[in-house]
Amino acid sequence: MLNIIVTGGAGFLGSHLCDRLVDKGENVFCIDNLFTGNIKNIKHLVDKPNFKFIEHDIIEPIFFDDIKIDQIYNLACPASPIQYKINPVRTVKANTIGAINVLGIAKKHNARILQASTSEVYGDPLEHPQKESYRGNVNTIGERACYDEGKRVAETLFFDYHREHGVKIRVARIFNTYGPKMYKNDGRVVSNFIIQALKNDPITVYGDGLQTRSFCYVDDLISGLVKLMNVEDFTGPINIGNPQEFTIIELAKMIIDITSSKSELVFKDLPQDDPKKRRPDITLAKKTLKWEPIIDLKTGLKKTVDYFSKIVKIKK
Repeated sequence: MLNIIVTGGAGFLGSHLCDRLVDKGENVFCIDNLFTGNIKNIKHLVDKPNFKFIEHDIIEPIFFDDIKIDQIYNLACPASPIQYKINPVRTVKANTIGAINVLGIAKKHNARILQASTSEVYGDPLEHPQKESYRGNVNTIGERACYDEGKRVAETLFFDYHREHGVKIRVARIFNTYGPKMYKNDGRVVSNFIIQALKNDPITVYGDGLQTRSFCYVDDLISGLVKLMNVEDFTGPINIGNPQEFTIIELAKMIIDITSSKSELVFKDLPQDDPKKRRPDITLAKKTLKWEPIIDLKTGLKKTVDYFSKIVKIKK
């Protein structure tokens, strides 16, 4: 049994990761300040002997003096534009001060630590698909910079701690992920479209809808993170995502079909710095982790629709 910290463990990805690790029999310490996380996501775990929830903000130091920590997954950060724009300075702090605090734990315990980075480090990419060697096209002063640049600085900190202190790091660049436990009002395209379709409301498409995204089902993503954490002699960064590419209009029509919705598409202006294309090159993940996604978009969307249909009031 390993002692594993999951920061942001009550969030969308973090709670799925806690599920996976607890099921494996690991001893899991879930840290979350519940700013975007939800205690309901981990309610079924709180009475398990190998799970402990700690309500804490990683911007503030936390110490594990009485137990040896083996691994740390750092997922603590608001991850959607609506969430991280609420308090952009705090978002930067989570990616800098927070990263330094968890890296300090890793250094003290000689623990392996994984940083949940993001495809947003590539910005509005001029390279397509995006390889890990691509350095990105990011607006340093835009409304998204608190997240995009925050994650880029976090990667810098991880590699500096690795070079200077020998900390055993892993860096995953996560592409669009969806599935059960997504928040209803987080502004992400999959949850937005599903909720609008279930309510038979107009589906809001920003821009002309021809911009593309690649959507990875959450179970596949978690498998990739666990494989990355446990592979030997590899730091990353490494892309974790689904290389199948869809336009936003294709996504909307697929969701309308799955939900048998009466919704129609409405078009609004594209937000500032919204990427036109996004698709991971996962050659490195296939080679190094022996990982690639196995759940196709339609199958994953059906699972996600089933989840939202239980929590969304549907218009008749």
